[in-house]
Amino acid sequence: MALLQIYEPGMSAAPHQHRLAVGIDLGTTNSLVATVRSSMSTVLQDDYGHALLPSVVRYMPNGDVVVGHEAQSQQSSDPVNTIVSVKRFMGRSLNDITDKAHIPYRFVDGKDAQTARTLQIQTRAGLKTPVEISAEILKTLKVRAEKSLGGELVGAVITVPAYFDDAQRQATKDAARIAGINVLRLLNEPTAAAVAYGLDNAAEGTFVIYDLGGGTFDVSILRLSKGVFEVLATNGDSTLGGDDFDHRIYCWVLDKVRESSSNFAPLSEEDTRLLLTKARQAKEWLTDNFEAQIVCRLSNGTLVDVALTAPQLVEITQHLVTKTLSPTRKAMRDANLSIEAIDGVVLVGGATRMPHLRHAVQDYFKQEPLTNLDPDKVVALGAAIQANILAGNKSDDDLLLLDVTPLSLGLETMGGLVEKVIHRNSPLPIARAQEFTTYKDGQTAMSIHVVQGERELVSDCRSLARFELRGIPSMAAGAARIRVTFTVDADGLLSVSAREQSTGIEAHIAVKPSYGLSEDEITDMLKASFNSAEKDKKSRMLAEARVSAGAIISSVTAALAVDSNLISDVEKQTIESEIQRLQSLTATEDAAAIHNAVDVLNHATEAFAAARMNASVSRALSGKNLEDIHL
Repeated sequence: MALLQIYEPGMSAAPHQHRLAVGIDLGTTNSLVATVRSSMSTVLQDDYGHALLPSVVRYMPNGDVVVGHEAQSQQSSDPVNTIVSVKRFMGRSLNDITDKAHIPYRFVDGKDAQTARTLQIQTRAGLKTPVEISAEILKTLKVRAEKSLGGELVGAVITVPAYFDDAQRQATKDAARIAGINVLRLLNEPTAAAVAYGLDNAAEGTFVIYDLGGGTFDVSILRLSKGVFEVLATNGDSTLGGDDFDHRIYCWVLDKVRESSSNFAPLSEEDTRLLLTKARQAKEWLTDNFEAQIVCRLSNGTLVDVALTAPQLVEITQHLVTKTLSPTRKAMRDANLSIEAIDGVVLVGGATRMPHLRHAVQDYFKQEPLTNLDPDKVVALGAAIQANILAGNKSDDDLLLLDVTPLSLGLETMGGLVEKVIHRNSPLPIARAQEFTTYKDGQTAMSIHVVQGERELVSDCRSLARFELRGIPSMAAGAARIRVTFTVDADGLLSVSAREQSTGIEAHIAVKPSYGLSEDEITDMLKASFNSAEKDKKSRMLAEARVSAGAIISSVTAALAVDSNLISDVEKQTIESEIQRLQSLTATEDAAAIHNAVDVLNHATEAFAAARMNASVSRALSGKNLEDIHL
């Protein structure tokens, strides 16, 4: 007999299956993962109830990689192998790192590295790129998400600073690939924040998203109207963030210590990281307090004991706050808006908790900023909403994002000049074409150099790619017509094609930035990740087994201390023997044996548990009449 599949009237031909997708805020200081549950965007927590994952990666002596709180706790004792704020190095070369003296990492010069294009850091696990290090953070977030949601992810929306250039965006996408994450879209952080605010608050109007994170600052001006999020302008500084406030406090502490010590010795790597950590803690403490005491002892025996007050913090970091207002003014000019036209200012990023920064923003825009959503979580929440839509899940909100490219894109012309093809703040996705010609008689090939930036000279802009168009018919100079097309997708990633109009000869390149990774390098990293997957799985199983063993040992031991009189000495000895056996197994690497020992201990305590239950019921009923008991 044939079976017919029956659907309710109005249903589609197949029941809708909710696809598991997440939004990821890959931050300089902390990272988060969020998802949409029951039409509500929510941040996913780890087993200990932590929503924030410190963006800290430590390479252990035994070859393991530790990410998050455990790694953060060791950053002062093992600074060379514990990498923090790696986001600041994404898509960067060694020449881009201007203040190497106060960064306790061993950077490898391109001449000695396997490739001169990619910044590398020497660790006990070998040379590591920022892409590989970021992939470890993303892997941890992926595991958290799949464990919380109970299934495999179809993809993720990963946020990036609006002012990230093409190299930094591509590096972020490469990190996700290595982590085994399907990137549904790269989303600008201010846009993600606007999504969260727009849907949570049903806001409409023109808003400024002021985003100061741990390592980057960007400001975007958006118009929100009936589910349409249109970015009018964006600007920023990819080398300005909360870390710079920490560094300023660090320098202030050093000055104070030198004033009181005539023979102050140079700092070790451990001392540098320790003082930077103390500086960050002092900055955070001064958010709600008047004075922060900075106390620690350096490896050379010097005692650091100084007090930093809130007014002093304002004094030594005011120039950094002022530095954020310059891109803000430029964004306002680009959007052709006055202060009076702004309906609200949204603060994003943990650094915006600093009171004097909030006051500066309030003074500039002549209105109190919006802070009713957690500035640490708002970006991840907005990304989750977008991920839910891109995954194909039904949404109660119609949402259209109209983002913009943050920097102009163009190519090199004669004399080392830049001809801009796509100007900054152009809506995404976008495709624009422009015609060029040859400058020599008989020229049969053209070298095309793609650059990004606002300056007029190629030397002042960032080189993105080079490719050649060959087979141009031999003509007089200026006769050939070469149509060059720039295409930027919704992620802000660029491809360029060149076509000779009379013959149809064409060349094309998907731009791989100068400081990105080659396909071979990414393939090798993916292989390494795949090869270590089984080891990672076993490590997780072992950790979970040890946690389970610790919990039952603790509870049974506590129960014996109270109620061991309820069982015979033989039963007690059996239980204690199984506890000892389980304790000895937790020191091994055999997860299966630990799980089996947990089961055996559970079985051995069944009679004891029943006796405790009976005793508890007896105590509850003692001295009561039947009519006193309410069933």
